Amino acid sequence: MVQDDSLDVADHGPMTGERDGDLRRGSGVALWKQIAETLEAEIVSGARPAGARLPVEAELAERFGVNRHTVRRALGVLTERGLVEATPGRGTFVKEPPLRYPIGPRTRFSEIVLANGREPHGRFLGSQVEAATPDVARELGLSVGDRVLRIDTMHEADGVPMSCGSSWFVHSRCQDLDLIYAATGSLTRALSTLGIVDYRRKETRIGARIADERERMLLAIPAGRSVMVLERVDVDIAGVPLQWGRSSFVADRVQLIIKP
Repeated sequence: MVQDDSLDVADHGPMTGERDGDLRRGSGVALWKQIAETLEAEIVSGARPAGARLPVEAELAERFGVNRHTVRRALGVLTERGLVEATPGRGTFVKEPPLRYPIGPRTRFSEIVLANGREPHGRFLGSQVEAATPDVARELGLSVGDRVLRIDTMHEADGVPMSCGSSWFVHSRCQDLDLIYAATGSLTRALSTLGIVDYRRKETRIGARIADERERMLLAIPAGRSVMVLERVDVDIAGVPLQWGRSSFVADRVQLIIKP
């Protein structure tokens, strides 16, 4: 928690009462607080819309005539208020409202993201043919040890990571699905290429926990952040199990909506 220390000498210039950039020095209000309030006003007014990238610390420090430590403290306040979010390797962005994510009989990530006015992207992370574990075999109606195809993916909206996870398919039915998905970035299109024209959600289970190291790296979130873990079973139009998957969603980037 950032301390509200308006008497922090390091945050003040000479007590002249003169303005420096957008700040008023000598007002008795810490400069980091004034910077936070100025940027917040720009966000609330729409001057910095949702998804907009903030200038880097050095640029903000030059604008306000302060050191980078003072800027960093101001950005910490905005992060705590849920107004901005820092993504490692990308910068600090005005936080988008949570993605409304309906879960119903027909749940498609790309369609959901497009309906929110954002650009979807599915990223292929890897695949492997492996023996079905007891959990996978139970969900897909197989015997333990049967060959299954595991596909690891992550999904983004406007370039912001939303989820990552794995899906398991009956290998004899979905050979080369991983290659097609890697080329198209769409599971629906990849399955259609194999003659599976439609599928529906049979069941979704939702849990939550603290993100592990791999999830933090893929989803660009700091230690201690929570993820919602969704386990799903999809079946084809004949009701035959098609895939079982487990995905981790960044908890504060997605709003799950359960549809009947």
